[in-house]
Amino acid sequence: MLFAQITDLHVCLPGTLLAGRSDTAGFLDSAVARLNGLRPRPQFVLVTGDLVEGGSKAEYRHLRERLAPLQMPAFLRARQSRWPRGVPGELRGPRILGSRPVLRAIRGRTRRPAAAGARHPCPGKPSGALCAERLGWLTERLAEDRETPTVVAMHHPPIAVGMPLMDPSCLLDGAGRFRELIAAAPNVERIPAGHLHRPVTVRYAGTVLDVMPGVAHQVSYDPEGGAPLCLVFEPRMLQLHRLIPGAGLVSHKLYVDAFDGPYPFGGG
Repeated sequence: MLFAQITDLHVCLPGTLLAGRSDTAGFLDSAVARLNGLRPRPQFVLVTGDLVEGGSKAEYRHLRERLAPLQMPAFLRARQSRWPRGVPGELRGPRILGSRPVLRAIRGRTRRPAAAGARHPCPGKPSGALCAERLGWLTERLAEDRETPTVVAMHHPPIAVGMPLMDPSCLLDGAGRFRELIAAAPNVERIPAGHLHRPVTVRYAGTVLDVMPGVAHQVSYDPEGGAPLCLVFEPRMLQLHRLIPGAGLVSHKLYVDAFDGPYPFGGG
């Protein structure tokens, strides 16, 4: 299986720039074009959150329009609590688990989730939370299979990563129990996440937490937190994940934008 991951789209209303600078819809267009041009083509794209900026229906309609040219299914993990959320409940080889078994494909009709009380985001706050219902679901899914390589996808990183202005918005409620569940599941190959708008990799509970930079823009690197939180137009990235026998889940980070080359090492 080969699948792609992108994160933090922050699509705004048509004609609107985020913070007056970031053309999030245009940036998503270029990411879609890059994904469509990949060979071999990924079987699907996992989008790990912050799909739109404000959570309005108009923004989600705009998101659907921008993703319509995508030539593979897109499975979405939204942060806004008042609109559809979810990553694939299960897909074969490897298993891909989200924080609750809700599957949304962008090509289909968008509907509100049935269990609206189950919390992952904290309404009005940038931080994340895992309620008892979601943790219970994850407990059951992980216990079902301790052998098959498994990916647990989420939006908010479950730990602080040394970014003082962003760490307070990581997963807060339920983080301790989440760590226990992951530590008890040796077949969890990876935890792909987003939210930080930085490429961050850290060993976590016996597996690897892999935070991807955003499709829209990045957050400036400031390990001391001495400057205001700022966006920066560093290269945008997507990630390809492939399960390789004998190696496990192998991930390659690719830039969205085009660069000069390629040129043969032998010249000519």
